[in-house]
Amino acid sequence: MLFRSEYLVWRRQNNHARAYATLLEPRARKIASNLGLPDAHTAKVCLDCHADNVPADSRGRQFQIADGVGCEACHGGAQRWLGTHIAGTSTTADLYKLGLFPTSDPARRAQLCLSCHLGDESRFASHRLMGAGHPRLTFELNTFTKIQPAHYRVDDDYVRRKTLATAVQTWAIGQAMAVSRLMEMIEDPKKRSSGLFPELSFYDCHACHHPQTELRWQPRAGTGLGPGVLRFNDANLVMLRLIAAQNSGSADSKLGNLMLQLHRAMSEGQGDASQLAREIKAVAEGLIKRLVNHNFQNADLRALVAALASDGANGELSGYAAAEQATMALAAIVEASKQGRLLSEDRLKEAAEALDDCYAATQNADTFDPANFAKAIQKVEAVFAKDRKSTRLNSSHVSESRMPSSA
Repeated sequence: MLFRSEYLVWRRQNNHARAYATLLEPRARKIASNLGLPDAHTAKVCLDCHADNVPADSRGRQFQIADGVGCEACHGGAQRWLGTHIAGTSTTADLYKLGLFPTSDPARRAQLCLSCHLGDESRFASHRLMGAGHPRLTFELNTFTKIQPAHYRVDDDYVRRKTLATAVQTWAIGQAMAVSRLMEMIEDPKKRSSGLFPELSFYDCHACHHPQTELRWQPRAGTGLGPGVLRFNDANLVMLRLIAAQNSGSADSKLGNLMLQLHRAMSEGQGDASQLAREIKAVAEGLIKRLVNHNFQNADLRALVAALASDGANGELSGYAAAEQATMALAAIVEASKQGRLLSEDRLKEAAEALDDCYAATQNADTFDPANFAKAIQKVEAVFAKDRKSTRLNSSHVSESRMPSSA
């Protein structure tokens, strides 16, 4: 039973509860040593994301930094709202006014998650940190929401009180928010460069970090770049352009042009990266406003799958990070297809099996083969195409607003 078992679910099942403990492990000690730090579990650069590292004057008597990323790290300082929350005497709106963070709102949740999983004005996983041994960061809102053990139940009461967002809507908003946050950091001159070199964490890791014995590079029309140059990691932008194509044709065209210019500015020094980042951020934030109220219909889901397959075939998903994001996008679409009854039971099974091939193709960055991934994504698209030809459902455009929430 989930009722009032939130703490136990977090403590026993949620990886956030073990975030601080990882700072005591041998790898963390080695990273700290490489950075010239005494240790990881006292370093601000580590604690800011691996714990609820609030100022000393904001810590209560029972506060323990070793709790890691605990309840208040995500739900906000609870001094004003905890009592009424437990008593059940206040509305959700009242609790929000008292400081409870609205995690059910996908845009606000994305903003919160990205503050650590990408960075913000005070937290940032730089290339120096990664060079010392920190893992590469990756994030997708719907997937990361789904893999968290649920400590709530989406019932009629939840529906009355909270914001509902479905899998694809959550995915789309998360992509737009990730682009907006990334552009903010590119605008910041303190983050965009590190001495003589640009800040390399903004670039595609696997454009440089790949076996020298294998020919991995291939051209991408969406970048306009040749071989031998740093390539900006545009995985979220590639996804956002697909989303824009389904929601605003003008935004799609504008994004495509801005992406080409940003690649040249970031990789070849042609143009003002800060100005381009501001323009892209404006497009992303405009899309967020549209997506919050957009009901993805079955036709949208089919179009997204077809667009992903097309990008796979023309090489736009040849980078590992983009393929990784595309796989998580397909997972959200398959989930929404089940909720919206877009696919028959047999086709859902086939789609899940084809999606497993995408996961297998992106399992290992070192052995990633763009051609194999393109074939895997084509298999997913073939399932949707097959079902479109063979099945005529009674409700061919079920609104996602009628589906249960994934968050």
